Amino acid sequence: MKKKEYWRWEESNWYNADFDWKKSKIITAGIDVGSVSSQAVIMCDGELYAYANMRTGFDSPNNSLDAVNRATKGTGLTLNDIDYTVGTGYGRVNVPFANRAITEIACHARGANYMYGSTVRTIMDMGGQDCKAIRCDDEGKVTSFLMNDKCAAGTGRGMEVFADLLGVPIGKMGQVSLDITEEPEPVSSTCVVFAKTEATRLLRSGWTKERVLAAYCSSMVQRIVSLLERVGIEKDFAITGGISKNPGVVARLEKKLGIETLSTVYDTQIAGALGAALFAGVLAKKNTASP
Repeated sequence: MKKKEYWRWEESNWYNADFDWKKSKIITAGIDVGSVSSQAVIMCDGELYAYANMRTGFDSPNNSLDAVNRATKGTGLTLNDIDYTVGTGYGRVNVPFANRAITEIACHARGANYMYGSTVRTIMDMGGQDCKAIRCDDEGKVTSFLMNDKCAAGTGRGMEVFADLLGVPIGKMGQVSLDITEEPEPVSSTCVVFAKTEATRLLRSGWTKERVLAAYCSSMVQRIVSLLERVGIEKDFAITGGISKNPGVVARLEKKLGIETLSTVYDTQIAGALGAALFAGVLAKKNTASP
């Protein structure tokens, strides 16, 4: 019997069935190859047309192509129809069909500007292996940033580890962490390995899964707030990345900061790829205008 994988989050893809991409003048793509997840975004004349959000495999070049194929599935659009592609993320140099690679910091800022609007000034990207606090202007240009990549304890990978440890599906962990009568002290460990050991000890001492998850979410929030305070928090505030789908983390972060996060109709995990596709649009136009 196959062991249940509680860590496995839901992959997705979408395209605008009401739009005819063949009428587009410029089609661009952004590919964000992260350590845990990968996204592909297709834009037609600067408007979002399709995207895919999937697990990063062991082969980055093939993984980036898989993401594009998943995004364009059922559309009739192929890689050959795309005029310009920008790669970003952890594996941005391993996107063989990309015309250019741009850092995820710049792409997340630009993508957040599109997703949340021009009022966003502070962005917290909570990814698979690191967290980034980003400040930007009204055009989505980065003005300052700080990054924490010392350990996966405060990231999506840490959540995956805890999902399997506690036997709670990763998509439900945030809500489960809120099902408590009193907020516990955060777990003290900053390393995911030690945090897992500490959680196991707490479970054996009689703690419920809900209380352990609450303590872990609180610990994540403490590290996130520390990073945000160092870069400086200015409204409006938005969150990108997979952890933004965790209500246990978001609610505690909002309470700690005393501000509400902006909401969006878009999948928050596509911010980096979306920004890359927007950069691709600018670069494609420059190439067209060149003699």
